[in-house]
Amino acid sequence: MNPGPLRTLITGAAFILGGILTLNLASTVTLQALQFASEKKRQKIALPCMVCRGRGFYICKLCRGNSTIEWSPLYDPVAMNPCVCPTCEGNRVQRCLNCLGKGYA
Repeated sequence: MNPGPLRTLITGAAFILGGILTLNLASTVTLQALQFASEKKRQKIALPCMVCRGRGFYICKLCRGNSTIEWSPLYDPVAMNPCVCPTCEGNRVQRCLNCLGKGYA
């Protein structure tokens, strides 16, 4: 059995896959750099978000900053159970939905 054709096939496949991987990595890095540069430029000239006042976060509107809510699975509850707030997950603040947490509109 002659290993020449198999070796050529494996070498060619490795060369093609290496090229694809290299192009993918180069394009990803380039796109990330362009996105970073455009965000920095936008941040310099943009007005601060009026909803969160430029912070990117505000007090949770569901639990009002308590990190828990009163909940009962029954329609006419006899007892209310404290549960972790599903909106802020107990962090007491939620990301601003107007600016998506960036602090500027």
